[in-house]
Amino acid sequence: MAGGIGGNRIVGVLHFCSFGLLRRLYDWVLSWADSKYGSAALAFTAFAESSFFPVPPDILLIALSVSKPEKSFWYAFVAGFFSVLGGIFGYFIGLFLYDVIGRLIIEGLGYEQYFQVVGQLYRDNAFLAILGAAFTPIPYKVFTIAAGFWDVGLFSLVAASFIGRFSRFFVVGVLIRFFGARVKVFIDRYFNWLTLLFFVLVLLGYLCIKYFI
Repeated sequence: MAGGIGGNRIVGVLHFCSFGLLRRLYDWVLSWADSKYGSAALAFTAFAESSFFPVPPDILLIALSVSKPEKSFWYAFVAGFFSVLGGIFGYFIGLFLYDVIGRLIIEGLGYEQYFQVVGQLYRDNAFLAILGAAFTPIPYKVFTIAAGFWDVGLFSLVAASFIGRFSRFFVVGVLIRFFGARVKVFIDRYFNWLTLLFFVLVLLGYLCIKYFI
């Protein structure tokens, strides 16, 4: 059964990428970089990705920072702050609304199997598990919703999310300061390969969670 779920998850992600859905979402998010509402869009994307949205805010963070390198640290702060708020929102979905909303998110994204694995991680060391998810490509929303469902302390979620998310986004801010527009050009040129790499990293993250942690 577990293998079947895992296989369905792999097929689902490959389908999502192969038909260009991820690329279209990427382009839609990126389009806000040229809008006067760029900062607001970044805040929304960072918030939503922490609980239900599939596209990470990094791409918009990069685009905005490239257009205004002097504000790259500000954009990193916005992404970090609203990502942590979104994580708290995901926590309360898991705590109070899992049967109404949380289950739809988890099942819709094909994360049922990993939701149970995360529950075991939380029994071992919730803080380190959330910290790892907050910094890496492992879907953070699974951990925020699961934190509420498995009744992890809210302080642990906020503290680990704050460290992991701010570290992740400020790394992007620093890279933009040093490399500027070349970062965005690189992403646009090698998007398909980066998508594949992201997918591989997610799978490796799940394997590490399942077999080594």
